[in-house]
Amino acid sequence: MDAHVSPSRIAGRTRAPPSKSYTHRAILAAGYGTGTTVTSPLDSADPRATGRAVEAFGGEVAWTHEENGADAVDVTGFEGRPDTPDDVIDCANSGTTMRLVTAAAGLTDRLAVLTGDESLRSRPQEPLLDGVESLGGRAESTRRNGRAPLVVGDAMTGGTVAIPGDVSSQFVTALLMAGAVTDEGIEVDLETELKSAPYVEITREVLADFGVDTERTETGFRVPGGQSYEADEYAVPGDFSSMSYLLAAGAVAAAGGETVVVEGARPSAQGDSAIVGVLDRMGADIDWDEDAGEIAVRASSLSGVEVDVGDTPDLLPTIAVLGAVADGETRIVNAEHVRYKETDRVAAMAESLERLGAEVIETQDSLTVRGGDSTLSGATVHGRGDHRLVMALTVAGLVAEGETTVTGTEHVDVSFPGFFETMADLGASVAVE
Repeated sequence: MDAHVSPSRIAGRTRAPPSKSYTHRAILAAGYGTGTTVTSPLDSADPRATGRAVEAFGGEVAWTHEENGADAVDVTGFEGRPDTPDDVIDCANSGTTMRLVTAAAGLTDRLAVLTGDESLRSRPQEPLLDGVESLGGRAESTRRNGRAPLVVGDAMTGGTVAIPGDVSSQFVTALLMAGAVTDEGIEVDLETELKSAPYVEITREVLADFGVDTERTETGFRVPGGQSYEADEYAVPGDFSSMSYLLAAGAVAAAGGETVVVEGARPSAQGDSAIVGVLDRMGADIDWDEDAGEIAVRASSLSGVEVDVGDTPDLLPTIAVLGAVADGETRIVNAEHVRYKETDRVAAMAESLERLGAEVIETQDSLTVRGGDSTLSGATVHGRGDHRLVMALTVAGLVAEGETTVTGTEHVDVSFPGFFETMADLGASVAVE
């Protein structure tokens, strides 16, 4: 399906969807326990994949709709040690599911097989596979290339493991979550600088809410073994990655004097809350009422800045679009790891923005957008099966001259079901067909 976006002026009040990162972790944490109701979860393709994995390990997962209108997930867990699955675990397009479930599968007595779609089967898993093996489990790629399909199991016992920190923070998250129920616990020593570090803090925050202790060490992180996951209820906060598109849309396309107000912006460990500071540095008229959990933004004249996305890779598409609208030059640096997402987002955004008329410079670990030399004009740009590209390019279409067509709109269901309805409610001229 394609979205046809025309220049628009928007205003109004809306709410971002719940956090995908927190939902994944909460569902799996509940799976490690006995029974938890996860309230206000993100009900989308990726968290559903994590839920199916919990069921494969012997748990029960029921997505419900409560009387007050709030969605919930009732999880009956597998009580620490997962059963060996009866069938292959299909992680679909969810990289988070694949990484978190790989470590969980390492706890099974026998062997589990994990796979996913073509995109997921191209993503690197080798550091995590090596980690599981060094902790007493078995973990290998069926194609011997460090990528799915994976075979994992043989009752990982715990211990100390050294892994790189610059490929994916999800490797650390996966081992911390699994390590709590091992006999020995797990200590993770980072061989390189940790990228996307706030996502590990999200993990530690969720684990603490489930009664699991973790700690920082001089070289990484440690989780003691022999712990239990316990929480009767867990509430998922709003998602700042998804909010970034709404806030960016308000900053570039809000009607004169009008505001776009985004609800659900409760402070948390989410690194992508940095989008508020980025917009502020670019000159946006933005105000975050943390007590109310609301962010208000008005259209403003933006100026280019330099942004390090080492800890916030999911913000690169949004910042690139802002840079194309801003005066001057916007440099997005420390970005090589952003190439290993659902697609190579650095190359994809460079190509798409050039199609729209922006002047960009791409290096291996950076993307520079020369907004002062750019005039955006409508064109057909490809979402590449990546929800974040689709949403960011839709924002660009709000201010490009003429009609912009964004392909692959169905992929927004991964993290922001109803994105296009939300944009239309704010006044955006967008048609999906």
